[in-house]
This record gives sequence, C-alpha cells and structure tokens, in this order.
Amino acid sequence: QHEFLIAYSCKGRGVCPSCNTRRMVETAAHLVDHVFPRLPVRQWVLAVPKRLRYFLHDDADLQGAVLRIFLDAVERCLCEHSTGCGDAARSGAVAFIHRFGSSLNEHIHFHCCVIDGVFETAEAGDTDDAPGVVFHAVHGLDPEAIAAVQAQVRRRILRVFVRRGLIEKCDAEEMAGWDHGGGFSVDATVRIEGNDRAGLERLLRYCARPPFALEHLQQRDA
Repeated sequence: QHEFLIAYSCKGRGVCPSCNTRRMVETAAHLVDHVFPRLPVRQWVLAVPKRLRYFLHDDADLQGAVLRIFLDAVERCLCEHSTGCGDAARSGAVAFIHRFGSSLNEHIHFHCCVIDGVFETAEAGDTDDAPGVVFHAVHGLDPEAIAAVQAQVRRRILRVFVRRGLIEKCDAEEMAGWDHGGGFSVDATVRIEGNDRAGLERLLRYCARPPFALEHLQQRDA
C-alpha cells in the first residue's frame, strides 16, 4: 500500500538492461558529436591482480589514484613517441571504470579512450586548423613501449598500496617479481583512425556498455 520513488525511468527495480543500454548509446553519441575531435583514438586497458581488486571495489579515492597513475604513464609514453612536442604537452582522454567481468564476476578494471597524440600551445601562425593549439601525432608506438608503461604502472601502484597500508612492503616486492607482469595487464592494441567516426562510436559503446545485455537474459522455470 506504499509507493516508492524508483530511480529508473521504466520503474523497474534492480539492474535494468534497457535503461543501461539507452544510457550507453546516449553517452557514446555525445562523446562522438561533442567531445572527441577528428583525431586518432587508442583504447588503453588496465587490469590489476585479484589481490588488489579487493581494495578497489568500495574505495573511490583509491580507484581515482590508480586511474591517475595509469593516465600519467600513458601521457608520458605519448609524449616520448610524439615528434616535436615539448615538456608542456598534454594528452586527452575519457576513462570508464568497469566493475564486472564477462561472467558478471567482480572484476574492476579501467578502459581509457585516449587521443593518439598530444596537444600543446601553439605560437601565433604555427597552425591554421586550431588556433592556439597544435597536435603532435604518435609515431612508433611498439609493444616494448606498452610493456614499459605496464612496468611503470605496476611499480607506482604497488607503491601506493604500501603507502596506504593495504599490503606489506615485502608482499609488494614479491608481486613486483612475479612473471608475466605480476597480474598487471596493459593493452593498447585497439586504435581508431580520426575519420572513422562510426568505429569510434562502436568503441565508446563497448566502453560504456552495461554489465549484461537484454538479449542475454533468459527466464528459467523455478
């Protein structure tokens, strides 16, 4: 006999794949139409060891610290591989924090759509395309460069967890010596060309997707 305010426009309770799908489509369309310029975009994905995910689930401040470390390492890498840029060059990115895996397990990881290059302030007359700003595209971004980003991110994240008292220093040193990245994974193989707006929108939909799609739901008899 009581009414409650439901946070979904369809008045459904719990996770609503319909509302989440609409939000995914709207987010991707907005980013393509109003945020991302017509420049190449690369997806950078960071996953951390299971031992560290436990601390990330409910700590937004810690999530932000890990994301800042990741984006800073990516920006340093882009600057190193962008011809002609100075020390003040900056990157541009939109980040999505995923809290689920393919089997709806708790798996917090980070998807970042990053402009594949860096921007810096241009002197008068340097460019006619965007007054005041010049873009330096990335060249020669090879697997070794991505592996260097992964090593840097692993080192700095472990240092943060030790400093916050979440893991012991000896445990961090042990994890730093694990093979195959020690549970840390950085992937940057997906790249969208600047004129491929449809491809960019598909990538952004993937990054903004809900935990599961409506067509994957089935009703089972009790």
